[in-house]
Amino acid sequence: MMKTSHEKIEFLEKMADGITSWIGSIPSLIIHTLLFIISFLLPVFDIVSVDKMLLVLTTVLSLEAIYLSILIQMSVNKSHEKIEDIQEDIEEISEDIEDIQEDIEEISEDLEEISEDIEDIQEDIEEINEEEDEEDHNERAKKTILKSDVNMSKNEIRFLKDRIAELQQKIDELKKE
Repeated sequence: MMKTSHEKIEFLEKMADGITSWIGSIPSLIIHTLLFIISFLLPVFDIVSVDKMLLVLTTVLSLEAIYLSILIQMSVNKSHEKIEDIQEDIEEISEDIEDIQEDIEEISEDLEEISEDIEDIQEDIEEINEEEDEEDHNERAKKTILKSDVNMSKNEIRFLKDRIAELQQKIDELKKE
Protein backbone atom coordinates (compact mmCIF):
# COMPACT_ATOMS: atom_id res chain seq x y z
CA MET A 1 0.00 0.00 0.00
CA MET A 2 1.43 3.40 -0.99
CA LYS A 3 1.64 6.22 1.50
CA THR A 4 -0.16 9.46 0.74
CA SER A 5 1.85 12.66 0.50
CA HIS A 6 0.37 13.74 3.85
CA GLU A 7 1.61 10.54 5.51
CA LYS A 8 5.04 11.02 3.94
CA ILE A 9 5.21 14.58 5.24
CA GLU A 10 4.18 13.46 8.73
CA PHE A 11 6.88 10.77 8.65
CA LEU A 12 9.51 13.31 7.58
CA GLU A 13 8.40 15.75 10.28
CA LYS A 14 8.65 13.04 12.96
CA MET A 15 12.07 12.09 11.65
CA ALA A 16 13.18 15.74 11.72
CA ASP A 17 11.89 16.10 15.30
CA GLY A 18 13.79 13.00 16.32
CA ILE A 19 17.02 14.24 14.72
CA THR A 20 16.60 17.68 16.31
CA SER A 21 16.06 16.09 19.72
CA TRP A 22 19.08 13.83 19.32
CA ILE A 23 21.36 16.64 18.09
CA GLY A 24 20.60 18.59 21.25
CA SER A 25 21.53 15.69 23.55
CA ILE A 26 24.58 14.61 25.55
CA PRO A 27 25.16 11.47 23.40
CA SER A 28 25.34 13.71 20.32
CA LEU A 29 27.91 15.92 22.03
CA ILE A 30 30.02 12.89 22.96
CA ILE A 31 29.85 11.37 19.45
CA HIS A 32 30.73 14.68 17.77
CA THR A 33 33.64 15.16 20.15
CA LEU A 34 34.92 11.64 19.43
CA LEU A 35 34.60 12.19 15.66
CA PHE A 36 36.58 15.43 15.87
CA ILE A 37 39.29 13.77 17.94
CA ILE A 38 39.48 10.85 15.48
CA SER A 39 39.56 13.27 12.53
CA PHE A 40 42.51 15.14 13.97
CA LEU A 41 44.31 11.92 14.93
CA LEU A 42 44.11 10.46 11.37
CA PRO A 43 46.86 12.76 10.02
CA VAL A 44 48.94 12.22 13.17
CA PHE A 45 49.10 8.46 12.43
CA ASP A 46 49.64 9.10 8.69
CA ILE A 47 46.34 7.45 7.71
CA VAL A 48 45.17 10.54 5.80
CA SER A 49 46.90 13.76 4.87
CA VAL A 50 46.10 16.90 6.82
CA ASP A 51 44.76 18.65 3.70
CA LYS A 52 42.37 15.78 2.87
CA MET A 53 41.19 15.51 6.47
CA LEU A 54 40.51 19.25 6.64
CA LEU A 55 38.73 19.20 3.26
CA VAL A 56 36.46 16.29 4.24
CA LEU A 57 35.89 17.68 7.75
CA THR A 58 35.02 21.14 6.38
CA THR A 59 32.61 19.66 3.83
CA VAL A 60 30.90 17.44 6.41
CA LEU A 61 30.61 20.29 8.90
CA SER A 62 29.19 22.62 6.23
CA LEU A 63 26.54 20.08 5.26
CA GLU A 64 25.72 19.42 8.91
CA ALA A 65 25.38 23.17 9.54
CA ILE A 66 22.98 23.53 6.60
CA TYR A 67 20.77 20.70 7.83
CA LEU A 68 20.89 21.91 11.41
CA SER A 69 19.78 25.40 10.38
CA ILE A 70 16.85 23.87 8.43
CA LEU A 71 15.88 21.69 11.41
CA ILE A 72 16.14 24.63 13.80
CA GLN A 73 13.91 26.75 11.54
CA MET A 74 11.36 23.92 11.42
CA SER A 75 11.34 23.84 15.24
CA VAL A 76 10.93 27.61 15.38
CA ASN A 77 8.00 27.43 12.94
CA LYS A 78 6.29 24.71 15.00
CA SER A 79 6.83 26.67 18.21
CA HIS A 80 5.35 29.76 16.59
CA GLU A 81 2.25 27.80 15.50
CA LYS A 82 1.83 26.39 19.03
CA ILE A 83 2.16 29.86 20.53
CA GLU A 84 -0.54 31.18 18.19
CA ASP A 85 -2.83 28.30 19.17
CA ILE A 86 -2.23 29.02 22.85
CA GLN A 87 -2.96 32.73 22.33
CA GLU A 88 -6.27 31.86 20.64
CA ASP A 89 -7.16 29.55 23.53
CA ILE A 90 -6.34 32.29 26.04
CA GLU A 91 -8.56 34.76 24.16
CA GLU A 92 -11.45 32.27 24.21
CA ILE A 93 -10.98 31.63 27.94
CA SER A 94 -10.90 35.38 28.60
CA GLU A 95 -14.18 35.80 26.73
CA ASP A 96 -15.72 32.93 28.71
CA ILE A 97 -14.57 34.51 31.97
CA GLU A 98 -16.10 37.84 30.98
CA ASP A 99 -19.40 36.10 30.15
CA ILE A 100 -19.38 34.31 33.51
CA GLN A 101 -18.65 37.59 35.32
CA GLU A 102 -21.57 39.25 33.54
CA ASP A 103 -23.83 36.35 34.53
CA ILE A 104 -22.68 36.62 38.14
CA GLU A 105 -23.37 40.35 38.17
CA GLU A 106 -26.87 39.76 36.81
CA ILE A 107 -27.51 37.04 39.40
CA SER A 108 -26.23 39.33 42.16
CA GLU A 109 -28.61 42.07 41.04
CA ASP A 110 -31.50 39.59 40.97
CA LEU A 111 -30.57 38.41 44.46
CA GLU A 112 -30.58 41.96 45.75
CA GLU A 113 -34.05 42.52 44.29
CA ILE A 114 -35.33 39.26 45.77
CA SER A 115 -33.87 40.19 49.16
CA GLU A 116 -35.64 43.56 49.03
CA ASP A 117 -38.92 41.87 48.08
CA ILE A 118 -38.57 39.43 50.98
CA GLU A 119 -37.92 42.28 53.40
CA ASP A 120 -41.04 44.06 52.10
CA ILE A 121 -43.10 40.89 52.56
CA GLN A 122 -41.78 40.46 56.09
CA GLU A 123 -42.70 44.05 56.91
CA ASP A 124 -46.19 43.50 55.49
CA ILE A 125 -46.60 40.37 57.61
CA GLU A 126 -45.49 42.23 60.72
CA GLU A 127 -47.95 45.06 59.99
CA ILE A 128 -50.77 42.57 59.50
CA ASN A 129 -49.88 40.91 62.80
CA GLU A 130 -49.92 44.24 64.64
CA GLU A 131 -53.21 45.42 63.12
CA GLU A 132 -55.20 42.32 63.81
CA ASP A 133 -55.13 40.98 67.33
CA GLU A 134 -57.74 38.33 66.83
CA GLU A 135 -57.72 36.34 63.64
CA ASP A 136 -59.52 33.24 62.70
CA HIS A 137 -57.86 29.92 61.94
CA ASN A 138 -57.73 30.51 58.14
CA GLU A 139 -55.85 33.78 58.53
CA ARG A 140 -53.27 32.13 60.77
CA ALA A 141 -52.79 29.36 58.22
CA LYS A 142 -52.24 31.93 55.46
CA LYS A 143 -49.64 33.71 57.58
CA THR A 144 -47.89 30.46 58.33
CA ILE A 145 -47.78 29.62 54.63
CA LEU A 146 -46.46 33.09 53.86
CA LYS A 147 -43.72 32.73 56.47
CA SER A 148 -42.86 29.33 55.07
CA ASP A 149 -42.60 30.83 51.58
CA VAL A 150 -40.37 33.58 52.90
CA ASN A 151 -38.13 31.04 54.62
CA MET A 152 -37.94 28.98 51.42
CA SER A 153 -37.01 32.13 49.48
CA LYS A 154 -34.28 32.89 52.01
CA ASN A 155 -32.93 29.37 51.59
CA GLU A 156 -32.95 29.76 47.82
CA ILE A 157 -31.08 33.05 48.14
CA ARG A 158 -28.48 31.40 50.36
CA PHE A 159 -28.11 28.64 47.77
CA LEU A 160 -27.71 31.18 44.96
CA LYS A 161 -25.14 33.14 46.98
CA ASP A 162 -23.17 29.93 47.58
CA ARG A 163 -23.37 29.14 43.86
CA ILE A 164 -22.10 32.63 43.01
CA ALA A 165 -19.19 32.12 45.40
CA GLU A 166 -18.36 28.82 43.67
CA LEU A 167 -18.50 30.47 40.23
CA GLN A 168 -16.30 33.32 41.44
CA GLN A 169 -13.81 30.76 42.77
CA LYS A 170 -13.77 29.03 39.37
CA ILE A 171 -13.20 32.38 37.65
CA ASP A 172 -10.25 33.07 39.97
CA GLU A 173 -8.82 29.63 39.18
CA LEU A 174 -9.22 30.21 35.42
CA LYS A 175 -7.48 33.58 35.75
CA LYS A 176 -4.56 31.94 37.54
CA GLU A 177 -4.16 29.39 34.74
